[in-house]
Amino acid sequence: MRPMIDPTRDTVRTFMQEDDGAPIVMLNLLRFAPDGGEEGYARYVAHFTPHAESVGAEVLYLGRGGSPLVAEAGQEWDAVLLVRYPSRQAFMDMVRDPDYAAGVQLRSGSLVEAVLQPTVAWSPAAEASERSG
Repeated sequence: MRPMIDPTRDTVRTFMQEDDGAPIVMLNLLRFAPDGGEEGYARYVAHFTPHAESVGAEVLYLGRGGSPLVAEAGQEWDAVLLVRYPSRQAFMDMVRDPDYAAGVQLRSGSLVEAVLQPTVAWSPAAEASERSG
């Protein structure tokens, strides 16, 4: 079975069902194709950035992966990208833009495996004080 690289209808449906209107930071873990994947992904980032900015998103971090300190074999990643979106809807607005969609093959063709996971802010200390107060 080929690793997932792009969202499916079911994952998009679940993603939007969890929408509470709050900002998200999208975690992207990336494994590049051996022949030109890194260069192709760099072209994707150049295409992606203005489209992300047009919906109010911001690239927070893009970095190359190093040797993991703690990971099972095969869990190392070539790169990580963190993008803050003002909402899940903003992400979907970008994805549905035909101009953005015209460059998605740059991403898909550059990767052999990926994780694309929305994250939300978490404050354990605040949650603990709310429960005890």
